[in-house]
Amino acid sequence: MTATAPLPTMTLGGALNAGLRKAMEADDRVVLLGEDIGTLGGVFRVTDGLQRDFGQSRVVDTPLAESGIVGTAIGMALRGYRPVCEIQFDGFVYPAFDQIVSQLAKMRARSAGRLSLPVVVRIPAGGGIGAVEHHSESNEAYFAHTAGLRVVSCSSPADAFHLIQDAIACDDPVVFFEPKRRYWDKGEVPPSRVAPMDSALVLRDGTDCTLIAHGPSVAVALSAAAAAEEDGVSVGVVDLRSISPLDTDTLCTAAQRAGRVVVVHEASTFAGIGAEVAAAVTETCFYSLEAPVLRVGGFNLPYPPAHVEDAFLPDVDRVLDAVARVLDY
Repeated sequence: MTATAPLPTMTLGGALNAGLRKAMEADDRVVLLGEDIGTLGGVFRVTDGLQRDFGQSRVVDTPLAESGIVGTAIGMALRGYRPVCEIQFDGFVYPAFDQIVSQLAKMRARSAGRLSLPVVVRIPAGGGIGAVEHHSESNEAYFAHTAGLRVVSCSSPADAFHLIQDAIACDDPVVFFEPKRRYWDKGEVPPSRVAPMDSALVLRDGTDCTLIAHGPSVAVALSAAAAAEEDGVSVGVVDLRSISPLDTDTLCTAAQRAGRVVVVHEASTFAGIGAEVAAAVTETCFYSLEAPVLRVGGFNLPYPPAHVEDAFLPDVDRVLDAVARVLDY
């Protein structure tokens, strides 16, 4: 019998680097733009070594001007390139908000489908790194609310490697959220992708309750499900992956099986993605639910100082409390 070769193990940040490298090798129209992404390799070293190997014309160190980064990418996309922009931190994206929402998202509809803008905007998102506001935000709802944008979020090295390549290959603009506190998490990376870009992924089956999460909260949901299992409670976990569009078929299948759903994310629950997930599940699966869909998220407050962020972010105990409450119905 021939032994199966072990799968490569990478950090999530390393998997993104490998995915970017593979996309650049496959298509010389792929160009990276961002602050300090070349010589430095980015604040989180996601682009480390790429400028050395592909040159300054394909890995471009830009001025500190997010509106200029995305505006340049739009122009390049109109000329046939496939730009990938790095926004250094989530809270730094706002100067580029006009370009993303007013131009990037609308060009295809404005041109009646004649023009496409295959631009990827990479955004390290979420808290957990001991930083304050502008560095620890969860602003996915702004972009998911904007028609014309695809919004995705990776949660594991395997998904990061394949999802970034799918985003670059997509002819629609993609806002790509990366869970910054998971950059150093390690995992195996298979050669084939785990799921299509617009699909949610069932990571764990459960018959008593389903947890739905994305990005940095997926690891929290998996830990909560493992803890619940020790108490004899079967809890499933679904990784959204695609925030817009939502894979409602997968979400509703999992919801119908368990009859109880808890949505977990770091952003405020007020008008957050969890509200949209709860509405979609309730509208489709109302008669299969045994309890209201509950949400566990950050508080509706500005991001706090680092020494109290652990109390601000959803943790295993808060998720398990929500699971207990839906089971009490």
